[in-house]
Amino acid sequence: MDYVIIVAGGKGLRMGGEIPKQFLPVGGLPVLMRTMKRFHEYSPDLQIILVLPKAQQDYWRNLCKSHQFNIPYLLADGGKTRFHSVQNGLALIPDDEQGLVGVHDGVRPFVSVEVISRCYDLARQQQAVIPVVPVIETLRHVGEGVKPRDDYRLVQTPQVFDIQLLKAANRQPYQASFTDDASVVEAFGAKVTLVEGNRENIKITTPFDLRIAECLI
Repeated sequence: MDYVIIVAGGKGLRMGGEIPKQFLPVGGLPVLMRTMKRFHEYSPDLQIILVLPKAQQDYWRNLCKSHQFNIPYLLADGGKTRFHSVQNGLALIPDDEQGLVGVHDGVRPFVSVEVISRCYDLARQQQAVIPVVPVIETLRHVGEGVKPRDDYRLVQTPQVFDIQLLKAANRQPYQASFTDDASVVEAFGAKVTLVEGNRENIKITTPFDLRIAECLI
């Protein structure tokens, strides 16, 4: 069976409000619901694991009732860091399970079905796949001048892995350098393959991002 762990642990601080960003409405529907719908559209058979801070779970359940949102999912508690949140999600997958597991940001509702499919399809051969897009702005490293942008890519999600590989990699002790799941897998010694993402697949973290999201809707 294939899975996706959707991590939604944001507190909405950069939004300047009390409602966590994953619950804010875009086009009348909470961001997190739009994200889950996109993966359900890719495959109704994909097992969704939602990771939410325990303090937000009752709020989420009430949102689901008010929006009559009935896509099936498993629920895991959020952890101290993203790494620990993913560990909690992985714990809901049987230890002997074979297949693929993706990890996706709950506040990226505009990933295309084509990109999701591309990541899962290639991961069946490569075991570790992440979507990226080119850097279009000039980069400057403070104190070191201009960097050639062709040497860099912007990393997106879903990052898709062989289940057994990601489980093994997440048994490593936590390191501050674990900024995403690809960095965890690479620290474990595995190679990560890059595929083309879609530029609309933005991470909604600021009020400006919300305005862009409304335009994309």
